[in-house]
Amino acid sequence: MKRKYLLAVITLALAAVGTVAAVGTVIAVGTAAGDPDQLSTARAATAGFHDVDAAVADGRGVLRDALGIACIDAPGIGGMGIHYVKGAIVGDGAIDVSTPEALVYEPQADGRLKLGAVEYVVFKADWDANHSSPPSLFGQTFNFTPSPNRYGLPPFYSLHAWIWEHNPSGMFAPWNPNVTCP
Repeated sequence: MKRKYLLAVITLALAAVGTVAAVGTVIAVGTAAGDPDQLSTARAATAGFHDVDAAVADGRGVLRDALGIACIDAPGIGGMGIHYVKGAIVGDGAIDVSTPEALVYEPQADGRLKLGAVEYVVFKADWDANHSSPPSLFGQTFNFTPSPNRYGLPPFYSLHAWIWEHNPSGMFAPWNPNVTCP
């Protein structure tokens, strides 16, 4: 009887170790640091946009969803913030680490906007016309958003990179639990 009990305890302990190892692997993948050279390029290219007026001067405008909402969040999951998009490059079918299609700003309590992330966006049809697999940057494959979607856009690929604001969900997770919309 004692031997069966000991065997059961060892089996449970090994199962627990396996579970912890599996969870640790998932967490490590979700928080992957990305390609350091590409991250440096993205930071250098967007360092001048901490002031939202610089984004506007660069030809970027506020993206609103189909309901007219500018600050994008999902209660219980987190937020993205307000996207300042350069429309001319969204439809160009290309991805360039030094030219993100969107700069994502987090509303602050005092009304200011703080640059938190960049987002790379390409329409699926434009990308797929010249490529056999989804785009990737920073060692990360882009997310796919089908149509219909909350933005009223055709299907697209996108990747957020929280290069200016920590995201507990991971640098490349779309939703940041630290970001809220008023």
